[in-house]
Amino acid sequence: MLVIPTVLSTTVAAQQPTDTARAQKQVVQVPGAVAGLPFSPAVRVGNVLYLSGAIGNLLGTRQLVDTGIVKQTQQTLENIKAMLAAAGSSMDRVFKCTVFLTNIADYAKMNEVYATYFPKDPPARSTVAGSGLALGAKVEIECLATVG
Repeated sequence: MLVIPTVLSTTVAAQQPTDTARAQKQVVQVPGAVAGLPFSPAVRVGNVLYLSGAIGNLLGTRQLVDTGIVKQTQQTLENIKAMLAAAGSSMDRVFKCTVFLTNIADYAKMNEVYATYFPKDPPARSTVAGSGLALGAKVEIECLATVG
Protein backbone atom coordinates (compact mmCIF):
# COMPACT_ATOMS: atom_id res chain seq x y z
CA MET A 1 0.00 0.00 0.00
CA LEU A 2 2.77 2.48 0.76
CA VAL A 3 4.33 2.05 -2.69
CA ILE A 4 1.29 3.42 -4.53
CA PRO A 5 1.18 6.83 -2.78
CA THR A 6 4.94 7.16 -3.22
CA VAL A 7 4.70 6.38 -6.94
CA LEU A 8 1.74 8.71 -7.40
CA SER A 9 3.39 11.59 -5.58
CA THR A 10 6.55 11.10 -7.64
CA THR A 11 4.55 11.08 -10.87
CA VAL A 12 2.60 14.21 -9.94
CA ALA A 13 5.77 15.99 -8.85
CA ALA A 14 7.46 15.09 -12.14
CA GLN A 15 4.62 16.76 -14.07
CA GLN A 16 4.66 19.97 -12.04
CA PRO A 17 6.65 22.90 -13.46
CA THR A 18 9.57 23.81 -11.24
CA ASP A 19 10.28 27.36 -12.37
CA THR A 20 8.49 30.32 -13.92
CA ALA A 21 9.88 29.80 -17.44
CA ARG A 22 8.70 26.19 -17.57
CA ALA A 23 5.34 27.05 -16.01
CA GLN A 24 4.22 29.24 -18.91
CA LYS A 25 1.23 27.84 -20.73
CA GLN A 26 1.51 27.83 -24.51
CA VAL A 27 -1.49 27.01 -26.67
CA VAL A 28 -0.35 25.04 -29.71
CA GLN A 29 -1.93 26.06 -33.01
CA VAL A 30 -2.78 22.95 -34.98
CA PRO A 31 -3.34 23.21 -38.74
CA GLY A 32 -6.77 21.85 -39.60
CA ALA A 33 -8.19 22.30 -36.09
CA VAL A 34 -11.91 23.07 -36.11
CA ALA A 35 -12.36 26.75 -35.21
CA GLY A 36 -14.80 28.07 -32.64
CA LEU A 37 -14.55 25.28 -30.07
CA PRO A 38 -14.23 26.23 -26.37
CA PHE A 39 -10.96 24.34 -25.84
CA SER A 40 -7.45 24.22 -27.26
CA PRO A 41 -6.38 21.16 -29.26
CA ALA A 42 -3.04 21.09 -27.43
CA VAL A 43 -1.35 23.02 -24.62
CA ARG A 44 2.31 22.91 -23.70
CA VAL A 45 3.51 23.53 -20.15
CA GLY A 46 7.25 23.13 -19.78
CA ASN A 47 8.24 20.03 -21.70
CA VAL A 48 4.84 18.33 -21.34
CA LEU A 49 2.26 18.48 -24.10
CA TYR A 50 -1.38 17.97 -23.12
CA LEU A 51 -3.56 16.93 -26.05
CA SER A 52 -7.30 17.36 -25.89
CA GLY A 53 -9.34 14.32 -26.79
CA ALA A 54 -9.26 13.61 -30.52
CA ILE A 55 -11.96 11.85 -32.50
CA GLY A 56 -12.01 10.44 -36.02
CA ASN A 57 -13.10 13.58 -37.83
CA LEU A 58 -11.55 14.77 -41.07
CA LEU A 59 -9.18 17.59 -40.06
CA GLY A 60 -10.80 20.99 -40.34
CA THR A 61 -14.32 19.56 -40.37
CA ARG A 62 -16.92 18.21 -37.99
CA GLN A 63 -17.43 15.18 -40.24
CA LEU A 64 -16.46 11.72 -39.01
CA VAL A 65 -14.34 9.76 -41.48
CA ASP A 66 -16.51 6.63 -41.22
CA THR A 67 -19.08 4.97 -38.99
CA GLY A 68 -16.87 2.00 -38.03
CA ILE A 69 -14.48 1.69 -35.11
CA VAL A 70 -11.47 0.70 -37.25
CA LYS A 71 -11.52 3.73 -39.58
CA GLN A 72 -12.44 6.09 -36.72
CA THR A 73 -9.55 4.80 -34.61
CA GLN A 74 -7.13 5.21 -37.55
CA GLN A 75 -8.30 8.78 -38.20
CA THR A 76 -8.21 9.62 -34.50
CA LEU A 77 -4.59 8.51 -34.28
CA GLU A 78 -3.71 10.36 -37.50
CA ASN A 79 -5.24 13.49 -35.95
CA ILE A 80 -3.12 12.93 -32.85
CA LYS A 81 0.00 12.56 -35.02
CA ALA A 82 -0.84 15.90 -36.67
CA MET A 83 -1.28 17.62 -33.30
CA LEU A 84 2.00 16.20 -32.03
CA ALA A 85 3.86 17.28 -35.18
CA ALA A 86 2.45 20.82 -34.90
CA ALA A 87 3.85 20.97 -31.37
CA GLY A 88 7.26 19.54 -32.30
CA SER A 89 6.63 16.10 -30.84
CA SER A 90 5.82 12.64 -32.17
CA MET A 91 4.05 9.38 -31.38
CA ASP A 92 7.20 7.90 -29.84
CA ARG A 93 7.19 10.69 -27.24
CA VAL A 94 3.66 9.91 -26.01
CA PHE A 95 3.81 8.56 -22.46
CA LYS A 96 0.12 8.34 -21.46
CA CYS A 97 -3.18 7.91 -23.33
CA THR A 98 -6.77 7.64 -22.26
CA VAL A 99 -9.16 5.93 -24.68
CA PHE A 100 -12.90 6.53 -24.47
CA LEU A 101 -15.23 4.11 -26.25
CA THR A 102 -18.99 4.24 -26.61
CA ASN A 103 -19.10 0.44 -26.67
CA ILE A 104 -16.61 -1.74 -24.82
CA ALA A 105 -17.31 -4.45 -27.41
CA ASP A 106 -15.18 -2.32 -29.79
CA TYR A 107 -12.14 -2.72 -27.51
CA ALA A 108 -10.42 -5.51 -29.48
CA LYS A 109 -10.75 -3.82 -32.88
CA MET A 110 -9.66 -0.44 -31.48
CA ASN A 111 -6.73 -2.11 -29.76
CA GLU A 112 -5.54 -3.77 -32.99
CA VAL A 113 -5.34 -0.38 -34.73
CA TYR A 114 -3.91 1.40 -31.67
CA ALA A 115 -1.08 -1.16 -31.41
CA THR A 116 0.11 -0.32 -34.94
CA TYR A 117 0.68 3.32 -33.91
CA PHE A 118 2.67 2.35 -30.80
CA PRO A 119 4.64 -0.75 -31.93
CA LYS A 120 7.55 -0.27 -29.49
CA ASP A 121 7.42 0.76 -25.84
CA PRO A 122 3.72 1.75 -25.87
CA PRO A 123 2.56 4.48 -23.50
CA ALA A 124 0.66 3.85 -20.30
CA ARG A 125 -3.05 3.73 -21.07
CA SER A 126 -6.52 3.65 -19.58
CA THR A 127 -9.63 2.66 -21.52
CA VAL A 128 -13.17 3.43 -20.44
CA ALA A 129 -16.56 3.03 -22.06
CA GLY A 130 -19.41 5.51 -21.77
CA SER A 131 -22.70 6.37 -23.36
CA GLY A 132 -21.74 9.00 -25.93
CA LEU A 133 -18.99 11.08 -27.53
CA ALA A 134 -18.93 14.29 -29.58
CA LEU A 135 -20.41 14.05 -33.09
CA GLY A 136 -21.52 10.48 -32.40
CA ALA A 137 -17.93 9.21 -32.51
CA LYS A 138 -17.19 5.66 -31.40
CA VAL A 139 -13.74 6.48 -29.99
CA GLU A 140 -11.92 9.45 -28.47
CA ILE A 141 -8.27 9.44 -27.40
CA GLU A 142 -6.36 11.98 -25.32
CA CYS A 143 -2.62 11.88 -24.81
CA LEU A 144 0.28 13.34 -22.88
CA ALA A 145 3.67 13.62 -24.57
CA THR A 146 7.06 15.20 -24.07
CA VAL A 147 8.31 17.94 -26.34
CA GLY A 148 11.43 20.05 -26.62
